[in-house]
Amino acid sequence: MLFLDEPTAGIDPVARRELWDLLFEFAGKGMTLFVTTHYMDEAERCDHVGYIYMSKLIVCGEPDELKQLPDVNPPGTRRLDVTCDHVTTALHAMHEMRGVRSATVFGQSMHLLVDESVKRAQIDEQLRKVGVSHSEIHEIGPSLEDVFVRAFGQARR
Repeated sequence: MLFLDEPTAGIDPVARRELWDLLFEFAGKGMTLFVTTHYMDEAERCDHVGYIYMSKLIVCGEPDELKQLPDVNPPGTRRLDVTCDHVTTALHAMHEMRGVRSATVFGQSMHLLVDESVKRAQIDEQLRKVGVSHSEIHEIGPSLEDVFVRAFGQARR
C-alpha cells in the first residue's frame, strides 16, 4: 500500500500526467494507492472516493455511485454545459435568471443546475439580453466537484 498526500500539488502538467501514469502502473501490478487531493479531476481517476469534513467521513463510494446521490441530482433538475463567448458576462446573466439553481464557469463554458422547467430558448434569450449572441447548450451529468460541493454544503449545515 502506498500513501500519497497531495502528490501533484505544485508540479507542472507534464510531470503530473507522468506521475499518474506511474501510479496507474503500480495499481496495475496490484498495489493499493491511498491518495489525498484537492483536485477533483484527480479524484475522477480513482475507483473509490471519500470526502472528509471535520475529521469525519461524510461520503464514500465509487465515483459513478456518488454522482447519482439524490442531493447531487435534486429531483426536477438537470445539468447543462453552456459554451459561449464572454462567459463571465453570461455567468452574471445566469445568476439573475429564475430557475437557475447554480452556475459556475469552466473555461469557455458554464455548468448550470437548472429546474426542469427552464427551456434552452429562455437561456438563449437571457444571454442575448447581455450581448451573448451565440451559445451551445448540452445536457451533462454531475462531476465529482458537484458531489464535493453538495456534500460539504450539507456537512456545514
